Amino acid sequence: QVQVVESGGGLVQPGGSKTLSCAASGDDFSIYLMAWHRQAPGKMPEVVASITSNGTTSYRDSVKGRFTISGDAAKKTVHLQMNSLRPEDTAVYYCVIRPRASDPDGFWGHGTQVTVSA
Repeated sequence: QVQVVESGGGLVQPGGSKTLSCAASGDDFSIYLMAWHRQAPGKMPEVVASITSNGTTSYRDSVKGRFTISGDAAKKTVHLQMNSLRPEDTAVYYCVIRPRASDPDGFWGHGTQVTVSA
């Protein structure tokens, strides 16, 4: 069993910054990929950013240049630095850990709310 815990959410003004953190723990497992997903009210979940165990990153277009994902596969931690935040970034952010490429669902945290508002 794998536990995934996010932290760092909260209220931030437009143009501000916030860093989300995530730590995974549990039975012995390795990391294939770590990612951040988000779901805004009334919208479908979407992948925000991901990082593989070898450090390859990927971002959705709307956050490129503003968000940075970083992670340590050995320590099973991943962070999301969010800059120049916009109201449309408001969502519940979920950390997703995928131990294997053959498991597309992975393990999800309970989520942390990020609200961008003046």
